[in-house]
Amino acid sequence: MALFMLGKVQRAASLCRPHIRSCRAYRITPQLVDDLRTLVGDCNISTANAVREQHGRDESMHSCQPPDVVIWPQNVEQVSKVASLCYTHNIPIIPFGTGTGLEGGVSALKGGVCFDLTRMDKILNLNTDDFYVTVEPGVTRKTLNAYLRDSGLWFPVDPGADASLCGMVATSASGTNAVRYGTMRDNVINLEVVLPDGRVLCTAGKDRSFRKTSAGYNLTSLFVGSEGTLGIITKATLRLYGVPEATVAAVCAFPSVQAAVDSTVQILQCGIPIARIEFLDDVMINACNKYNDLGYPVLPTLFLEFHGSENGVNEQVQQAAEITQLNGGSDFTWATDQEQRNKLWTARHNAWYAALALRPGCRGYSTDVCVPISKLPQIIVETKEDLITSRLTGPIAGHVGDGNFHCIMVLDLNDKEEVRKVKEFTDRLAR
Repeated sequence: MALFMLGKVQRAASLCRPHIRSCRAYRITPQLVDDLRTLVGDCNISTANAVREQHGRDESMHSCQPPDVVIWPQNVEQVSKVASLCYTHNIPIIPFGTGTGLEGGVSALKGGVCFDLTRMDKILNLNTDDFYVTVEPGVTRKTLNAYLRDSGLWFPVDPGADASLCGMVATSASGTNAVRYGTMRDNVINLEVVLPDGRVLCTAGKDRSFRKTSAGYNLTSLFVGSEGTLGIITKATLRLYGVPEATVAAVCAFPSVQAAVDSTVQILQCGIPIARIEFLDDVMINACNKYNDLGYPVLPTLFLEFHGSENGVNEQVQQAAEITQLNGGSDFTWATDQEQRNKLWTARHNAWYAALALRPGCRGYSTDVCVPISKLPQIIVETKEDLITSRLTGPIAGHVGDGNFHCIMVLDLNDKEEVRKVKEFTDRLAR
């Protein structure tokens, strides 16, 4: 059976991924390449080493594992025909979006055919009355929101990178807005998927866009987060939201990790409908200051954002400020206009690159854990203590509003002792 991989397939993979390729049960012949060329056209296929290597890695530390062939399908019919051909010959296929993943999920561990879906980039069927839009897999989240700018609507799921929306579906992406608007799982209405043998499935029925259904199996949720293992997503119908009347962002520093995370839990317990609440520890805020030329205090910090009416936002801000001050937080540093807010959230989104810049020449290994909100203060404090005791570089940033945080390990892969210590640390963190 064909092998599908997209996104975070190797979330729990070993740090020491083997550099050798597993034995194959197939062979890419010149005739097969010609058959692929006939299906997609001469300008939409490549076997060049540079192209293959570009598609054999993402932003992670894992070594390049290139496919044998890269194709750029133009429509679902081509995806279906190529999938059917690969299925017949038992050839692995690997969907590829923008390559912004951090776990090596696009690595072609057994070679095969890579489906680069970036040329299927149409935005289809925007319905402003029913708040949905249908997109092809080459559309990224920034492209969609630019397209929606004059409609009064937007798509809020924001994992940081300008990822492809269907790739975000495949990995069930979260992001800074998840505390208010949910993850991709909460915002997908329907999917068009090409199955391993080339059949085309619409998970909620062809061209259907109902927000709720209780009839039949929930196939849409089955494919959200399936990471390419069940099929290639060729179309996604997504929920949209009205652009809020007022938006205000703020930064607040705290004397300790405990105080910052306690504030997060208390804000949520009070029912304040906060749109974003992000935690950065002192190491991460220092890295962001240096990388983005900012001047925030080098202390555990919360980035917050409030959405709503003018009066509603003012009330949210007042309640949140009272809570943070009771926990020893500083006065809010405000970002009220679009330019200031963009600068603040760009710094948060650049956290991965800011962390890598702490140790030039080293690589990053992303961890990703989620716990019940009530356990969040304990786990972050324990993680911070473990990092200090282990003498490891691992700045922490997280979508703490939904109990999720990342410890970005920066390590020298040539230092076997450091690699061993990082592996042991990440095992403890997962446990």
